[in-house]
Amino acid sequence: MAKSNLLFAFLLFLVLIEMNVIEQPMQGVQAIDCKAKCDVRCSKNWKPKMCHRACGTCCERCKCVPSGTSGNKEECPCYANMKTHGNRYKCP
Repeated sequence: MAKSNLLFAFLLFLVLIEMNVIEQPMQGVQAIDCKAKCDVRCSKNWKPKMCHRACGTCCERCKCVPSGTSGNKEECPCYANMKTHGNRYKCP
């Protein structure tokens, strides 16, 4: 009985350590100024408010925004492949 309690406590300890490691920010990912990047991306869009909202969401999730006002989506595959519930591309 003591061995099983000790094993359980050890496994619980390992799980807690893993959860703590996952919650910490990744070392290799640099912070990105989503507002500034989306200002550039949406500067020529005909619906700037909608563009900023979608771009901001995509930027927060993907941590990148392609350069320029359109195209260049190969620079950020996550951004390029994100879709809405209606199966349309989400990111401008």
